[in-house]
Amino acid sequence: MTDMICWLIGGLITISVYLILSAQMMRWLFGIVILNSTINLVIFIAGRLYSPYPPFIPQGKQVADVVLSNPLSQALILTAIVIGFGLLAFALILLRKVWRTFNTTNTDLLRFSETHLFQKVKEPQ
Repeated sequence: MTDMICWLIGGLITISVYLILSAQMMRWLFGIVILNSTINLVIFIAGRLYSPYPPFIPQGKQVADVVLSNPLSQALILTAIVIGFGLLAFALILLRKVWRTFNTTNTDLLRFSETHLFQKVKEPQ
């Protein structure tokens, strides 16, 4: 089972890198979202995947009798999901503004459309 999850993580990272290297900004955004989810999966796997017992120590004992899953990784994943959602919302608003301003999301075409924004305006003398 762990081998299959490792292959899944490798495949998802490959897909996300391929999408991030694209010239289209929407594909780039999808690559970031997939990479974010893959990193969350890696953190979840690092905190032990299998444990039939809840992460509680019985009353009167210092340590648990069995190997438990780590609740810290689950809390980190919840925080990462919230931050990832905020990043996605901001990126979608930014992408919408780029589309309305330049009428394209292709980064190669955006490179050519930026030149007129930064040209120095000559003041009348």
